[in-house]
Amino acid sequence: MRNFNEADKKKKRARIHIEENPGNLSKALRAHLEGKVKASLKDGYLSCPAAWKIARESNVPKIAIGEIADRLGIRIANCQIGCFKIEKTTHDAPTDNNADDKIITMLEVLRENNELTCAKVFELGQQLKLTPMAIADIANLRNWKIRDCQLGCF
Repeated sequence: MRNFNEADKKKKRARIHIEENPGNLSKALRAHLEGKVKASLKDGYLSCPAAWKIARESNVPKIAIGEIADRLGIRIANCQIGCFKIEKTTHDAPTDNNADDKIITMLEVLRENNELTCAKVFELGQQLKLTPMAIADIANLRNWKIRDCQLGCF
């Protein structure tokens, strides 16, 4: 496992600004969430689905869980839309077999409006009854960058 060290944190802070304590959580709740994050680690990583589950069960913003993981030096793995290194994700290499023109057009509109975000990929997947990974694969095959991770990873 590769640690999320100070150099990594500095590099990320240069690209992405996450406010300290998003959601304005109490000290007690933050301590509780830190425990939940640590208890959810697998091989030293916090999976994206586990982070979402903690946020949902604790009724806190997803970004708060991402900020806690960052502060603890924990890397998030298994991105639900495949934005991390292939050895950390669980999907096969994407193909364009499932991409119909309607989906491509919808993604292209989002991209042109600078709205191709993690949240929009999830919304589109729900709307079309497809997995977020299937939607993201269509965008990724076209080298369309998905941005604004809901956990603050990218």
